[in-house]
Amino acid sequence: MKKLNLINPVFAMLFSVLIITLSACTQTPAKRPNILFAISDDQSFAHTSFAGSNFVNTPAFDRIAQEGIYFSNCIAGSPGCAPSRSAIVTGRYHWQNEQSGQHASSWMKKYIPFVDQLEGSGYVTGRTGKGVSPFQYARSEKDSLWRKTDAGGIEHSNIQYKKGDPGDERPAGGIASTNYYANFKYFMENVRQDKPFFFWYGAREPHRAFEQDSWKRSDKNQEDVKVPGFFPDHEIVRGDMLDYAIEIEWFDLHLQRMLEYLEEIGELENTIVIVTSDNGMAFPRAKANGYDYGIHVPLAVRFPKDFPGGRTIDQPVSFEDIAPTILEVTGAGSDKMLPISGKSFLKVLNSKEQDDSDPSEKYAFSGRERHSSSRYLNWGYPQRMIRSKDFLFTWNMKPDRWPAGAPQRIVAGTSDELWPMYGIDEEGVHHSAWAFTDIDAAPTKSFIIENMQDESVRPYYDLSVAKRPEFEFFNVKEDPYCLVNLAGDPEYSDIEKEMKEVLIAELKKSGDPRVVGPDTEVFDSYIRYSPMREFPDPQLDR
Repeated sequence: MKKLNLINPVFAMLFSVLIITLSACTQTPAKRPNILFAISDDQSFAHTSFAGSNFVNTPAFDRIAQEGIYFSNCIAGSPGCAPSRSAIVTGRYHWQNEQSGQHASSWMKKYIPFVDQLEGSGYVTGRTGKGVSPFQYARSEKDSLWRKTDAGGIEHSNIQYKKGDPGDERPAGGIASTNYYANFKYFMENVRQDKPFFFWYGAREPHRAFEQDSWKRSDKNQEDVKVPGFFPDHEIVRGDMLDYAIEIEWFDLHLQRMLEYLEEIGELENTIVIVTSDNGMAFPRAKANGYDYGIHVPLAVRFPKDFPGGRTIDQPVSFEDIAPTILEVTGAGSDKMLPISGKSFLKVLNSKEQDDSDPSEKYAFSGRERHSSSRYLNWGYPQRMIRSKDFLFTWNMKPDRWPAGAPQRIVAGTSDELWPMYGIDEEGVHHSAWAFTDIDAAPTKSFIIENMQDESVRPYYDLSVAKRPEFEFFNVKEDPYCLVNLAGDPEYSDIEKEMKEVLIAELKKSGDPRVVGPDTEVFDSYIRYSPMREFPDPQLDR
């Protein structure tokens, strides 16, 4: 009996250790995080209520920014949608992606998006609304080198609002018919099953065209509008800005419904929510321009399980950084993708520091080639930009070209008949499709051009459409509207010199054809699959 008593404690201890070991081995592995990626279409950084705007109300974005991490200096891959979205999904600068980084050209199979990597690693993926576009995807088997489906994922946009139906709650005529939230809910209930998901919510708002004066049916007031310094302060401009705000709020409303749904089903806390926009607002000197209101966009990320919230990060981040960050946090890997140029900012997201910036990552890069069909032979307006926390350096590579498009267009269906200069007819009315077509048709655009002879408006006309010097350099901390070109100013010469050298070094490192060749003009040769316009040869004396 004494011997048995000596063995019992030892046996009990060994048995306990065995049970603990077996228990540890059979524990359910941690759930992989879901990802909801929400991207608006043409929204500048300043236009969220979180950023201090008084005429835009964005409670969903504000929640993500307040409970998560707000990046105050997020730089889009381009001031235009297609190249910018190309940078997001490939983690590469758009100038590295050939035609698959250019507006309205073809998407080649070899440019595999991170979405495919997620799907291959066990995620269920889908999207609603605008994906990675405008690109031409494969139309038939003859397009054997082209990708068949949108690089943003398989679309779920069948649930639509119908004009005249009692359930059509759209506040303005320019808003798309897709019911984004309903399609997301359908995906969750009918496609997702029990797997981690990645869902791309791509609103088509606030892309032009807006319904003019739609704001008048709301409780908005023109007095609340902060008119950017590159616009005249006029009621037409203020009204245009309010119509823009209506569309931002529609994007935010559907995001809010998605967040509430995820919360209701118990999935929000295991979902990384990322909210941004593809480029700046569709106004003169913003979208399709290498200034801050063209490339500086909102970005907020929420995942309280692993990302300590309530923080603002001032370190610049770029769209090329999004893909490697998502791939790292999901463990999906990038084995099938072409080499990624961006760098993951997961360390910043995981940090408990208020602003855990990496001093070696103080710059973000952006660029532009062709936007719409706006110049002779479909030429673009090539730009390359480097942005620090406080400064922006822009290289206008073809300063002899019109930055907003040619001021005169050939009448469609003719070989040499021209519309009037600047698109102004005999009655003084501006026709947006006749001139400066890299600027979307807008009341603000027409007002500025129609009143270009007015001394008080002329400076804004020049800011919008006049030719620009090769190099521009701005202190965006003090001059967010990029009005004072400091290029060549001795007081800032050291900063300008460093940023120019870093930009050129990055362009060489990334193999930008504009810098390293062999064909420095290759971007102007890519076929455009969207509608074309004809313009006179700028070399001819007419």
